[in-house]
Amino acid sequence: MDFIKTYRLIPVEEGESYIKLLAPKGYDPFAVEEIRFLTGKYVEVFQVDEEEFSRELQKRLAEEEVYVEENEEEDRNSKDILMEEEKSPAVSLVNATLIKAVTLSASDVHIEPYEDSALIRFRLDGILHDYVSIPLSLHESVVSRIKVLANLNVAERRIPQDGKIRVRIGKRDMDIRVSIVPTTFGERVVLRLLDRSGSMLTLEELGLSDHHLEKIKRLAKKPYGIVLATGPTGAGKSTTLYAMILYVKSPEKNIITIEDPPEYQVKGVSQIQVNPKVGLTFANGLRAILRQDPDIIMVGEIRDTETAQIAVHAALTGHLVLSTLHTNDAPSAVTRLSDLGIEPFLIASSLEGVIAQRLVRKVCEYCKEPYLPTKEELSELGLYGNYTFYRGKGCDMCMGTGYRGRTGIYEVLELDEDLKQLLIKTQDANDIRKLARERGFKTMYEDGLEKVTKGITTPEELIRAVKVEE
Repeated sequence: MDFIKTYRLIPVEEGESYIKLLAPKGYDPFAVEEIRFLTGKYVEVFQVDEEEFSRELQKRLAEEEVYVEENEEEDRNSKDILMEEEKSPAVSLVNATLIKAVTLSASDVHIEPYEDSALIRFRLDGILHDYVSIPLSLHESVVSRIKVLANLNVAERRIPQDGKIRVRIGKRDMDIRVSIVPTTFGERVVLRLLDRSGSMLTLEELGLSDHHLEKIKRLAKKPYGIVLATGPTGAGKSTTLYAMILYVKSPEKNIITIEDPPEYQVKGVSQIQVNPKVGLTFANGLRAILRQDPDIIMVGEIRDTETAQIAVHAALTGHLVLSTLHTNDAPSAVTRLSDLGIEPFLIASSLEGVIAQRLVRKVCEYCKEPYLPTKEELSELGLYGNYTFYRGKGCDMCMGTGYRGRTGIYEVLELDEDLKQLLIKTQDANDIRKLARERGFKTMYEDGLEKVTKGITTPEELIRAVKVEE
């Protein structure tokens, strides 16, 4: 008998004459009587608070195999999906998929139709993993269910659609961004999972070395100027900027952000979402923010010349501006600003620092083992001598990957007077890097190499994330 799905009670032990059940406070006693009558056994109930019950229920549901059966019936229900009674295969599969994804801390869920079946995959620590394969007939029902939850047009299958779902899984409030595009064999769905109840990381939790942590703390405390975080999409730039905001946030400071969309919700920080349809672009929003008497401004991304010019103007008029750029390393940010049409003397006057970063997977702590690298492996990394590296054997906790969680590798370019004088003469990234190295600048590769030798990550992850230095 499936007590979990039928009664929302969790069996913890069962003998020939008894059953022990875990139940939340305020459980239905008639359900317990029904179980006693149907099984003919003595039922003992252990009451726990809602939070503990939800945690255990999520764990049990996530461990269950997904049962696929073809039939469908749509159902609208906005309560906690752990407590939702599943009335159709589509509802059941969507719920089970979301519960499993949240339990594994997946960042994205992909639902991809192909010629003979559809594949559901999870992105864990930046890498996609297969979850389950489903028949195409059920795939259509699943897409319809997701469209209903996201308030999208169920009948429209020819054009891309974007939406948003808010669900609760136990005590966790999730924002799910939905993207649907038509493909040859059906509609492809990607769900981006954002945990609204999740706490933001502090600067100390980002994986920064002591050397870099001190530099970033100094940059966060600057009274004015521009501080940029650079790197590809999904490198954790916004997380770093928010950690800086958390570090300096106080009732005396007026902090305003403009983003597309806001990734975290922060008490005491005013957040604006860009909306190009009504003319609220980064540039227009930034102009409006300057009239709000801010101390610190965070701009989601500097994408064009107009936004760059307003950001520089804001920095020169006594505001600290935090923003992101897409460049490969820290010195290249200067070249990028120059390409956007900012005069060299304005870059030198306004830019205070650049943080470049990548994310690498961490070795799973549950199955971590040391090994001695070969000479070829060390030579590829530019190392000589005796070193001990670490890798994960693969276990249930890391889904056999050997990795669990991610950390950042960083380089922090702090601009002193000599570097600022150089910026006026040249915006060449190589010249800037050369002078910075003379002043103790550590590259991302060097930071990553340090994390490899400490057993935090592996050589394969470092090489995947950044180019090996000659």
